Amino acid sequence: MGSASKSKSTSKKSTLLSRIWRFTKRLFLIMFISSLLYVIICRWVMPPITLTQIDNGISYGLKRDYVARVNISPNARLAAIASEDQLFPDHYGFDFQAIEKSFSQKKHKKKKLPLGAAASTISQQTAKNVFLWQGGGIWKYIRKVPEAYFTVLIELIWGKKRILDVYLNTIEMGSGIFGIEAASQAYFNKPAKDLTRQQAAMIIACLPNPKKFTVVPESGRVAWRYPQILREMHNIEDDEDVQKLVMP
Repeated sequence: MGSASKSKSTSKKSTLLSRIWRFTKRLFLIMFISSLLYVIICRWVMPPITLTQIDNGISYGLKRDYVARVNISPNARLAAIASEDQLFPDHYGFDFQAIEKSFSQKKHKKKKLPLGAAASTISQQTAKNVFLWQGGGIWKYIRKVPEAYFTVLIELIWGKKRILDVYLNTIEMGSGIFGIEAASQAYFNKPAKDLTRQQAAMIIACLPNPKKFTVVPESGRVAWRYPQILREMHNIEDDEDVQKLVMP
């Protein structure tokens, strides 16, 4: 009698675990298919809204104006690559050398990575900005796996030009200001296609904390950093692979 009762209990547990496993597999399959379809759609259509835009829109309002590649100055594209990810034309979404240096510097408390050598590439930043959420603490580490997943997807499906265009259209560039067009209008009263080298460098210099490192009024950080970006723009602009991504 006791043996039969134990057998029934084991059978129920096995059935429950089997149901949970089937549900989990279906859930992950649905998530995979829906995320893949959304990435494919965003290959041609700008993302209608992001979690970061929703969050900031509640507190600061939302200034955003997506523009086509031809309406973004090559200076803006060059400034972004020079400042954020100089290996962007060459890597496949991840700069493993920069990641290794970043971990090493955190361990030994050394100085920051040099300009243009951030551990988080433009591809990773775009994946985070478009599909995921911001924030540090435990959420930063929870985000790493889906961030890597979306980074691989956009590298495979979008390609470098599309990634750079979406990056410049969706990244936060001030309190409630998203994208290079909205930033250009807010700070210089002109369309993004007319940005000078200095103006483009000043806008990019507000990253990674545009609420703190303000372009107008010009914060000390922006004033210090944008001349460095200008120098790096000069250093990399003749690179053939950079030229392919910068020019319309």
